[in-house]
Amino acid sequence: QVDAFYASIILFAGRVWDAITDPMVGFFISKTPWTRFGRLMPWIMFSTPFAIISYFLIWFVPDISTGQVIWYLVFYCAFQTLVTCFHVPYSALTMFISREQSERDSATAYRMTVEVLGSVLGTAIQGQIVGKVDTPCIGSPFFFGLTNSSVAMEELNMTHDTESLTDTRNAYMIAAGVIGGLYILCALILLLGVRERRESSELQSDEPVSFFQGLKLVMNHGPYIKLIAGFLFTSLAFMLLEGNFALFCTYTLGFRNEFQNILLAIMLSATLTIPFWQWFLTRFGKKRAVYIGISSAIPFLIVVVVLDSNLFVTYVVAVAAGISVAAAFLLPWSMLPDVIDDFKLQHPSSHGHEAIFFSFYVFFTKFTAGVSLGISTLSLDLAGYQTRGCSQPGQVNFTLKMLVSAVPVGLILLSLLLFKLYPIDEEKRRKNKKALQDLR
Repeated sequence: QVDAFYASIILFAGRVWDAITDPMVGFFISKTPWTRFGRLMPWIMFSTPFAIISYFLIWFVPDISTGQVIWYLVFYCAFQTLVTCFHVPYSALTMFISREQSERDSATAYRMTVEVLGSVLGTAIQGQIVGKVDTPCIGSPFFFGLTNSSVAMEELNMTHDTESLTDTRNAYMIAAGVIGGLYILCALILLLGVRERRESSELQSDEPVSFFQGLKLVMNHGPYIKLIAGFLFTSLAFMLLEGNFALFCTYTLGFRNEFQNILLAIMLSATLTIPFWQWFLTRFGKKRAVYIGISSAIPFLIVVVVLDSNLFVTYVVAVAAGISVAAAFLLPWSMLPDVIDDFKLQHPSSHGHEAIFFSFYVFFTKFTAGVSLGISTLSLDLAGYQTRGCSQPGQVNFTLKMLVSAVPVGLILLSLLLFKLYPIDEEKRRKNKKALQDLR
């Protein structure tokens, strides 16, 4: 029951803070000495219990009349920071388990398959537990007659059923407890099942340089900048789609009781097709897989807003979007180790920069999430979006169509142009692999 304006500030500020912490964590990891557990594993080991505590407190409603905004802002930022302490070293592990490009590509495919599967589980757990609590919408004649949003919130609070609110609070905390348990289980599997290999990321001629020298070298590496630029717009396109799809299904298409299942269809489709894209990039190359995989969503994103509301068509679009989401999940992460190999050949006297490469990659993921959230919140607010309304004004429906179709399509086309400039094709990969073997 925090005002929507403050909720937006909390989410946006948390994303901005999260983006800032990524390079900071990358810096500290690059300075971390090797231990008997490795250099990355201690970060995962010590951040996990605190991340779970902060995550649970995000969903806890404190018994205080004032200060709720500060409470949620503090614990949301704390959780984002602790997840960064997990995710940056977890992502960088790809470079520390093997020197072979094929093995790293395979590891990336497994990693992204399970990450998407985790998203499916999270969506199902949160959606099904919270969805069982009946939270009625507010009829439009009542809602649209109120021009002042604060008055609307006061009226809503007065008429809200207390028992339903308690059930909703309990449902969110139960979901948080289940997901926190999964977090512990997955962290234990990682810690017990994976071993870092120090020699996998180092060359015989390696000599350490300072972090800031390394940062300058990394950010001046052309293939990395081009890959990040393409990845930035691809991520923004799919995050806009993801962030507004539930509202689009509920209000524009009229499938209020189906959007959780439609979202599950997208994520299951993505999970099942990641192995296909792994085979495709091995057979036809990564750049070709990027062009075909990411662009395949365009016709379906157009169809879903052009045709009249149809549940079957919506599910077909959801499955097709999932196929493209799988490519967007897998391919940029699969291409990053190739960029690092190319960097090592150009700068054989530098080492230990893997965490910097991965931390800025994670940074841009968080950055696009914040930008997506800001664009969506501002656009819907200007269009007159009414929280929990049973229906929305025509301008809101038009805005949702733009946010899930026209804008993502434009961003995907722009990202494909940027990927065209990316210089590491299959021939370049083979040459780099041979040169690295000779150098080692």
